[in-house]
Amino acid sequence: MDSCCENKAGELAQLRGAQAKVLYWVLGINGSMFVIEFVAGWLIGSTALLADSLDMFGDATVYVLTLYALHRSDRTRAGAALVKSLFMFVFGLAVIAEAVHKSVVGSVPEAGAMGIMGLLALAANTICFIMLLRYRSADLNMRSTWLCSRNDLIANTSVVLAAIAVGVTGSLWPDVIVGLAIAALFLHSAWQVSSEAWGAWQGAKPVMATDSARPSSEPANETCCKAHSSCCQ
Repeated sequence: MDSCCENKAGELAQLRGAQAKVLYWVLGINGSMFVIEFVAGWLIGSTALLADSLDMFGDATVYVLTLYALHRSDRTRAGAALVKSLFMFVFGLAVIAEAVHKSVVGSVPEAGAMGIMGLLALAANTICFIMLLRYRSADLNMRSTWLCSRNDLIANTSVVLAAIAVGVTGSLWPDVIVGLAIAALFLHSAWQVSSEAWGAWQGAKPVMATDSARPSSEPANETCCKAHSSCCQ
């Protein structure tokens, strides 16, 4: 039985370690792309690129929170997911405000540069999506992270399509409409993550002070040993 518990603990530790490595990679990619895309969006006056760059920044924040909660209790991970949903909600409102402002005073962005940046962001987020795919069902924390990556692919594709439409029509409206669509996606994901996280928060038991030094995986291992006492027989 002791060997069973040790094996389960070792497997969980390896899983958490693998998740952390992936999260560090996608954090680096998203942080770098935020700077590149934000500067490009600002220089060419593209609402869609600015919205997408804010998405990158929001994702980088999400990955930091996910790394923080990775080795902590279920309640802490649920709390981190709630904070992520708040960030997603705030960024969605920020993008809506930018899109409205652009529709009133903005100019038509340069379609070629907009399309190139959209394709670059799409390539970067495709890599992140593939890296996170295998962990999408690991827990709520990793699921919310994977949802952010999925949203990125949708947003990046929309930016590329908006660039084509701007080039064909010479109008700023495809750029504004895509910015609003990205904002709507933000708000929908924020609601989805917050609903799941709130349920997990209510269902998770607070960690007692005497248990604060114990790894979050220990209760699961104890349950394994109690519920499956014959696993090593």
